[in-house]
Amino acid sequence: MARALGFDFGTTNTVLAMADGPATQSVAFHSAAGTADSMRTALSFMKDAGLGATALKVEAGHAAIRQFIDNPGDCRFLQSIKTFAASALFQGTLIFAKRHSFEDLMEIFVRRLRAYAGDGWPADVSRIVTGRPVHFAGANPNPALATERYNAALSRLGFPEIHYVYEPVAAAFYFAQHLKKDATVLVADFGGGTTDYSLIRFETQAGKLSATPIGHSGVGIAGDHFDFRMIDNIVSPAIGKGSFFKSFDKLLEVPTSYYANFGRWNQLSIFKTSREYADLKTLVRSSLEPEKLETFIELVEHDEGYPLYQAVSATKMALSSEEEAEFNFPPLGKAGRKQVRRADFETWIAEDLARIEGALDDVLTTTNTSPDTIDKVFLTGGTSFVPAVRRMFTERFGQERIETGGELLSIAHGLALIGERDDIAQWTA
Repeated sequence: MARALGFDFGTTNTVLAMADGPATQSVAFHSAAGTADSMRTALSFMKDAGLGATALKVEAGHAAIRQFIDNPGDCRFLQSIKTFAASALFQGTLIFAKRHSFEDLMEIFVRRLRAYAGDGWPADVSRIVTGRPVHFAGANPNPALATERYNAALSRLGFPEIHYVYEPVAAAFYFAQHLKKDATVLVADFGGGTTDYSLIRFETQAGKLSATPIGHSGVGIAGDHFDFRMIDNIVSPAIGKGSFFKSFDKLLEVPTSYYANFGRWNQLSIFKTSREYADLKTLVRSSLEPEKLETFIELVEHDEGYPLYQAVSATKMALSSEEEAEFNFPPLGKAGRKQVRRADFETWIAEDLARIEGALDDVLTTTNTSPDTIDKVFLTGGTSFVPAVRRMFTERFGQERIETGGELLSIAHGLALIGERDDIAQWTA
């Protein structure tokens, strides 16, 4: 039997799990930020004289975030690396004058995880089973290119076998261990950057679990988009979005492109060094509401991107259990403290929800599957806690058919379990 490592390389978080027979265990990571069984998919690079003239101090996960926050001007920070995997436009990025390809970044990230795991990193892995989305994020994604890049990075780490399994299939396999009878299962996997669906028929014959894939679908929208919608509706208007400035005898609207930088919190530090930011500062003198643009500039100057996203995440999480929650972000002054109604939040994300539901319609329509014929619906990923998302499924399938649990770990553990099987080819993408 193979000794398998399940690798859930996520847009927001990464989890690794080991299988040993029927049991699985998450790999624990010990870094400067503490001990955890998942790591933020992020890297930071900083020059360190103690390591030599050209050497860099590299951190991953929460330790990378901490290094960036503590040294914003001296640290290069990258997050959501996975979003570049399938993009032919991404040919690499410069880090302290040295170009790094996607393969380089993925390799460095996994090597840091291995270092953080220490003695907990398994030495006798015969195969690594890596999750992949049904549809990669980004415009015109190329899944073959993503697989090529994954292979190149993971091969450098010496894994004898590399396999790929659709992320919702892995989650389905994890949940299917607890099925009491044969079942047609729909899995909805909500990540940071993508939402994926898999429809699978599970059957047990002679005590062995088998699966017949029925269909897959997905869309490049998930939790990160929800965060941005909240910022765009609460924060951006308070710092000048929709306001005007004078240009000779005309009134012009402040460019909305400035506010797109809130799509990723670390983009604000990059924005700080851009020509756009220099242009923004010149608009203060001609703005009809200069105090708003001044607040925008203060947020950028004081590197408030990460605290802002923490405040947004806290509000979003609170709205999962309450009809109303407080958004509290002191750097905005009076505008940084307000009550947010769940109903308003659901209005803001309505377009995203429609596309997520459209992908659900696709898998049901293309497979000619009626909701009545689905026995179980498994929801996984942090965004599955959003009430509007969960309601989408309870209204179609009924609460009694929906199961949850292990939302953040199920994919990695499912990948590890699949990696132990002799019929792994049946499960791979």
